[in-house]
Amino acid sequence: MSRISVRGFAVASATAVTTVGAVVGVASGSTLPANDNNDTAAAPDTTLLADIPTGQQAQVQTASLSQQADVQAAQADASAKKDAEAAARIQAAKDAKSKKDAAEAKLKKEREAKEAASRSEARSKISYTQQSSYSVSQIKAMAQSMMASDQFQCFSNIVEHESGWNYRATNPSSGAYGLVQAYPGSKMASAGADWQTNPATQIKWGLNYMENRYGSPCGAWSYWQTHHSY
Repeated sequence: MSRISVRGFAVASATAVTTVGAVVGVASGSTLPANDNNDTAAAPDTTLLADIPTGQQAQVQTASLSQQADVQAAQADASAKKDAEAAARIQAAKDAKSKKDAAEAKLKKEREAKEAASRSEARSKISYTQQSSYSVSQIKAMAQSMMASDQFQCFSNIVEHESGWNYRATNPSSGAYGLVQAYPGSKMASAGADWQTNPATQIKWGLNYMENRYGSPCGAWSYWQTHHSY
């Protein structure tokens, strides 16, 4: 909006009033008094700012508001774009981590499977002289010789709960048999035909089962503690 000098406006208004009065006086036959100070009379203030017509002022205001809206819209778009790019980077990082974790998990599973197969092959070559009976200490010694030392306690916990280290233990309800209570007991034939009388054969089968299904005896024991079965 344009600014108008208040002083200039007052002088211009007074001049206009005087001029109107003079015109009225002449029209009525009155004589205008002489103005001795005509040469020194104060001239109207000509330092007024250029006025902008009311209609144009509205146009200027509208254009200004439109320009401000455009600037704000541009800023909002830039901010939204920046946020979207940041969100995309975060999501890309998450996706990359998920892919990496999945790949590592796959490799770990494959490595564990190979190791389990290697251990199973090594166990299959272990043989013990067949006896008519075995003590608990003898059976435990067999088990310890077939697995890593950090896995024996987990294996022992399961066997203790399942059979109490009795290689001839039979569940009267289900028919589960042996140290690890295989169900049915005949499953253990895959480890040896002497599965009913040889605890070493039962241990081999039990370890293979635990490793293939739970990754290790400790993995099986962790599951057992929650479900009381494995």
